[in-house]
Amino acid sequence: MTGGRVAGKVCVVTGAAAGLGAAIARLLSEHGGIVVGFDVTPGDTGWQVDVRDDHAVARAMNRVAAEHGRIDVLVNNAGIAGPRKPSHEVSAEEFDAVFAVNVRGTWLCTKYAIPHMPEGGSVITMSSMYGLVGNSLLPVYHASKGAVRLLSKADAAAYAPRGIRVNSVHPGSIETGSATSVRQSDDETARSYNARTLAAIPLGRRGEPLDIAYGVLYLASDESRYVTGSELVIDGGYTAV
Repeated sequence: MTGGRVAGKVCVVTGAAAGLGAAIARLLSEHGGIVVGFDVTPGDTGWQVDVRDDHAVARAMNRVAAEHGRIDVLVNNAGIAGPRKPSHEVSAEEFDAVFAVNVRGTWLCTKYAIPHMPEGGSVITMSSMYGLVGNSLLPVYHASKGAVRLLSKADAAAYAPRGIRVNSVHPGSIETGSATSVRQSDDETARSYNARTLAAIPLGRRGEPLDIAYGVLYLASDESRYVTGSELVIDGGYTAV
């Protein structure tokens, strides 16, 4: 569309090949954004970029800026859940793998996008409701999402003088492929936890990827021009009770 809430804005979305990232990329594009998707396995669309790789991220951000002149919006969506086990059973390699994508990847993408971001730019980091509250199932994932929440706040303070906003989004239980796989798995602990989570959502249902995408669209648009360092929680009320 020629108009739209982010018309003409150059938007980079990481983890854009599927799930939340695909929904975000699609909605930004529908609202006039010039969207470049990054993913480690991009398929037929987007660019193949491993957000853990310093040089790959730097090259990709430089290429976006060279082709489009700037980067107006960065959506740090790429992430992995990691092992479903308590901290004492998690290996150092498993811990490092989660932090490499969720924290290092977020930091690297922000690091290399910021030099190309003009005044009015927006960085949006995907945290989780589990960046606000914890449970016993995914402690390393929770730690990583708490880390990117506070990284976003620190970056918001650092880049505000340049007119660049940084905010985090905190999805709740969302209907994605990974959520479906948990419900259909043989892991009784995971399935039981999944059922308890659903029962604890005041709105009584899981969200859909589009629910998160519209939150991102708001933060990417000039409608949120006075919003920075904030947490947009989209969880059906889970963290309210």
